[in-house]
Amino acid sequence: MKASFFAKILLFGEYGIIKESMGLSIPYRSFSGVLHVTTGELNASEHASNVSLKAFAEYLRGLQLSGQALALLDLDQLDKDIHEGLIFNSSIPQGYGVGSSGALVAAIYATYSDKPLSLDIMPGAESLALLKRQLAQMETFFHGKSSGIDPVICYLQLPLLISSDSELGAVGMPDEDFQGQGAIFLLNSGGPGETQPMVSIFMNKLKEAGFRRLMSQQFKSYNDACIQAFLKGDWDPLFNNLKSLSHLVLDNFRPMIPDHLVPAWQKGIDSNAYYLKLCGSGGGGYVLGFTKDYDRAKDLLADHDPELVLRF
Repeated sequence: MKASFFAKILLFGEYGIIKESMGLSIPYRSFSGVLHVTTGELNASEHASNVSLKAFAEYLRGLQLSGQALALLDLDQLDKDIHEGLIFNSSIPQGYGVGSSGALVAAIYATYSDKPLSLDIMPGAESLALLKRQLAQMETFFHGKSSGIDPVICYLQLPLLISSDSELGAVGMPDEDFQGQGAIFLLNSGGPGETQPMVSIFMNKLKEAGFRRLMSQQFKSYNDACIQAFLKGDWDPLFNNLKSLSHLVLDNFRPMIPDHLVPAWQKGIDSNAYYLKLCGSGGGGYVLGFTKDYDRAKDLLADHDPELVLRF
């Protein structure tokens, strides 16, 4: 139980992957979590983690007893470890869109699966699809519904391109330039968001024909063009499409954008100094930003204390 599992950032594809847009997700190594048996008396946060793991184990036990479990886990050993003080020692903030539950699911699967998917070589499409279904079922405990993408990212710890609901694979990233002016960054909204209410809002909006068209046409076009340009390191097309995507999200996903970040969101569009987009389901947590000039963006966003993800 020594392996660490990193957070993740979905650079592109939030909500869009539900409606057949592409997605691009990367590990985020600033945060991580590891399963650990704590000896002695548990403190408050350790006790909360242990109790949460017990509830998760009961959910997994129910899947096995009903014959519905897709991943076969050694739940007797998991129960024993929980009784002895198992916790998930994690720095990944919960409700911030960076994969706190995904990392936990990946850790449980890696530690207790009877046949964990080997990471010695990149698994094939069929193995990846099965892993995604297994981890999605496990993560459903935390969100009510899961695509399985987050725990797969956290488990493989590789950049993944999601081409469709059933097609995903590892991709190479543009070379990182530690001295480059361009950057991807995070803004902390100041509090967590809740995935389920935000997804419910989105699913209700999908009942409207106009919103479905917007997602399948405009959103998909901008989102997929961003991914293709980013992977090529083609920055001008990337930022042209990012501006359109940022504007579309501001106009059509307002419940997902914390109110106090709306002026900063609009300022980025108006100034072309940076563009903001959702990081995860929104409603709180982090917001993701892209800029060609990180120093300028930092000055304009000084009140929000940007956190650097990578430079290019």
